[in-house]
Order: sequence, then C-alpha cells, then structure tokens
Amino acid sequence: MADLTQATRENLAILIEGIKTKLNMVNTAVMRPEDFDLESYDDLLYLYNMVQRKGAFSINEMTAIVEELGSLRRQK
Repeated sequence: MADLTQATRENLAILIEGIKTKLNMVNTAVMRPEDFDLESYDDLLYLYNMVQRKGAFSINEMTAIVEELGSLRRQK
C-alpha cells in the first residue's frame, strides 16, 4: 500500500483512480491524473478519503464531488 501522505504523481494517480472507481464514473476519460497539479494534492486526498469512507452517494453528493474535482483540474 502506498503512503498517500506523500504528494507524488504516482499517488495522485492512485487518488484519482480510487475516486473514479468508488463513484462508478462512466466517462472516466474526463478525469485523468495528468489533468491535476500536485498543488491540489491535499484537496484531492481529502476528497479521496471522504469518498472511500462512504458507502453510497446521492445524486446531489455525486454532483458536488464531480464539481469539486472539476474546480481542482488544471486550467488548459
């Protein structure tokens, strides 16, 4: 198991993949690890931990999580 307290590109990929898996995201191509900067790592780690603890998500919760992830994405 990786030490997710370390902000590395590899850990960032683990966080993103874990969030996508837990949320059963259909269009996973819109959320790629390379779209996020390490400056957002702490926020992504918080979201990851929250998502992993929860069993199910309401539509409103899913929307809020996806919107938060969108706000953390690197602007192109």
